[in-house]
Amino acid sequence: MVTRRWPRLRHPAQVVVAGFATAIAAGTGLLMLPVAKAGPGGASVLEALFTSTSAVCVTGLIVVDTPVHWSGFGQAVILGLIQVGGFGIMTFASLLVLLVSHRIGLKARLTAAAETKTLGLGDVRSVVTGVVKVSLLLEAVTALVLTLRFATAYDESWPRAVWLGVFHSVSAFNNAGFALYSDSLMGFATDPWICLPIALAVIAGGLGFPVLFELRRRWHRPRSWSLHTKIVMWASGVFLIGGSAFVTAIEWSNPATLGPLDAPGKLLAGFFQGVMPRTAGFNSLDTSQMNPASWLGTDVLMFIGGASAGTAGGIKVTTFAVLFFVIYAEIRGEGAVNIFHRRLHGDLQRQALTVVLLSVAAVAVSTLAFVVFADYSLDQSLFEVTSAFATVGLSTGITAGLPSGLQLMLIVLMFIGRLGPITVASALALRSRVRLYDLPEERPVIG
Repeated sequence: MVTRRWPRLRHPAQVVVAGFATAIAAGTGLLMLPVAKAGPGGASVLEALFTSTSAVCVTGLIVVDTPVHWSGFGQAVILGLIQVGGFGIMTFASLLVLLVSHRIGLKARLTAAAETKTLGLGDVRSVVTGVVKVSLLLEAVTALVLTLRFATAYDESWPRAVWLGVFHSVSAFNNAGFALYSDSLMGFATDPWICLPIALAVIAGGLGFPVLFELRRRWHRPRSWSLHTKIVMWASGVFLIGGSAFVTAIEWSNPATLGPLDAPGKLLAGFFQGVMPRTAGFNSLDTSQMNPASWLGTDVLMFIGGASAGTAGGIKVTTFAVLFFVIYAEIRGEGAVNIFHRRLHGDLQRQALTVVLLSVAAVAVSTLAFVVFADYSLDQSLFEVTSAFATVGLSTGITAGLPSGLQLMLIVLMFIGRLGPITVASALALRSRVRLYDLPEERPVIG
C-alpha cells in the first residue's frame, strides 16, 4: 500500500501564505452559513470568498452592502477576520504557542520573523506579545472615543454604540476600511470626533509595529531612531501632508464633494480623504464623484501605501524612499546610496526594484484586463485595480457590478498585495539556488 505524503512547507514564507489561505477558506465557509446573511438563504460562494479575502487581507472592497447583506453574526465574522489578518496569521499562531507552552521553537520563530519583519530571532517573543498589546490598546482607546460619540451625539443605544465603536476601531487600526454604514462615513464628513480618531488609528496602523515600538521607547530622541523609523516618519509626513493638500485643493470647488462644505469642513474632509489611501477604505466623500485628477493622485498614494510590518498595503513608503535615494545618488554621480548618514546595502536596492516592478506588472496587466473585459473607463479600472492590489478598499462604485471573472481577479490581487510579491514568489519556489561562480562582467548601454 502506497502512503500518500502531503507536501511539506519548508520556507517560512510558504507557511505564511498557507496560513492566510486557510483563514480565507475558513472565513468563506462561515460567511456561507445561512445565519451569516441578513435575508433568507445563504451567501453565494463568490460573495463569501470575496468578503473573506477582503477582510483577511484588510482591504475593504465589497461586492455586497456590509450592514444590509450580513447579519450580526456575519458582521462579527468579518470583524474577527479583520483582526486576524491585521495581527498576521503567523503572529497570532505564535502568540497561541507562547501562551500554551511559554516557549517558541525555532520553526515558529522563523515563521513569525517572516510575518513581522523582525531583525533577529531573539526579538520574536517580545514582538509577538508587543504587537497584540499595542494593537489592543490603540483599538480600545479609539473604540472608547467612538462609542461615547455615537451614544451622545447620534442617539445610539449603548449596546449599539459599543458595537459601532469596536467595529470601526478595529477596522481603522487594521487599515481595513469596512464600515457599518452603507455610505461608509459620508454621514460624518464634518464630525471631528468621528473622523479624527479613525484617521489617527489608520495612521498608527500604517506606521508599522517596529516604528511604534521604537517611538514608544525613544519618541523624544529622534536622532537615536533607527534608519527604518527615520525613513517611515519622514516619508509618512510628506505623503500625509502632500496627499491631504492635493485632494483638498483639487476638490475644493467640486459641488459633489467638498464644494457644499464650509472651510473647516473642507479641511477636515480633505485631510480624511488624504489619509485613507495609506490603505484604509473609509471615505467621507463620494469617491465616484471626485475629479479624475483626484483619482490619479489617489492611485499614486494607494500604490505607495504605508510602512512595512504594519497593517498597510502598497509597495510601502520605505521601498519608495529607497528608490528615490537611488535615483538621487545616480543623478549626483555618487557611487553609494546614502540615507540619513547611513549607506544602503546593494541587496536592499535590488529588493526595492523587484517589489516595484512586480507590483507595476500586476497592476498594469490587471488594468488591461479590466479595460478589455469590462465597459469602464481607464480611470475607473486603474483605480479599482490599484485599490485591490494595495489593499486599500476605496472604490468608484463599480466593484459589485463587475463580471465574476474580474471579481476573482480582484481576489487574487488582494491576496498578492497583502502578502507582497516577493513573499508569494518565494513561497511558490521549491528551493533556493546558490550560484557557486561569477560570470564575466559587461555593461550594456542604458537609456
